[in-house]
Amino acid sequence: MSTSSRTPIRVKSTWFRPGRPKSPEEMAAALAFIAWRVAQNMLKSMRRAEFDIDPGPQYFDFLAEAVVYAIQVAWRLVHPRYDDAGRAAFMTVLANRTGDELAENRARLLEAEEAAAIKARFIDLLNRRTAEYADFGFGPEGPDFAFLRYFATLVSELMPEKDKRWTWDQVIAIEGPEAAATVAKSVAGLFDNTPRRPRRAASPGE
Repeated sequence: MSTSSRTPIRVKSTWFRPGRPKSPEEMAAALAFIAWRVAQNMLKSMRRAEFDIDPGPQYFDFLAEAVVYAIQVAWRLVHPRYDDAGRAAFMTVLANRTGDELAENRARLLEAEEAAAIKARFIDLLNRRTAEYADFGFGPEGPDFAFLRYFATLVSELMPEKDKRWTWDQVIAIEGPEAAATVAKSVAGLFDNTPRRPRRAASPGE
């Protein structure tokens, strides 16, 4: 299996006009989109590295764990910025938006289960994982090794036997850190109220 790095995903992180306060709900809606994009990019990267993630239940189970991981990173970064009410509002919107996206896609493509049941199962997974990830550290550099190792363990459980060993290397060395860095950059951009410089008008003849 290939464990070489690649160019990190580029996602939009400037969503609002500078200077206007953003509510926790607005921040969560933006980060829900980012978490979904990060998870999709991780799945594509794993498949490019020749890990077997076939279309079907495994595909969406992987996306669910990747989305939950991205949410955990966002939660650690956002938690100090809000009071209890703000945190509750933020996580409620983030969980529901990502749950809706996953459920709608899984229900449409697999046609084996109603979206409402899929979403309920995702919310239950998110609640359990949030309690489990709470035992691991998160510092200025992002998730600690135990945090990454646990994510790798969860992903490896979804993989065929031949891929399990290599999954640990790929997730701990590449996928986990790069996803966390993308989410961190996005959070910083969303909370940045610095006015942007106006674009320079093109001179005649340019």
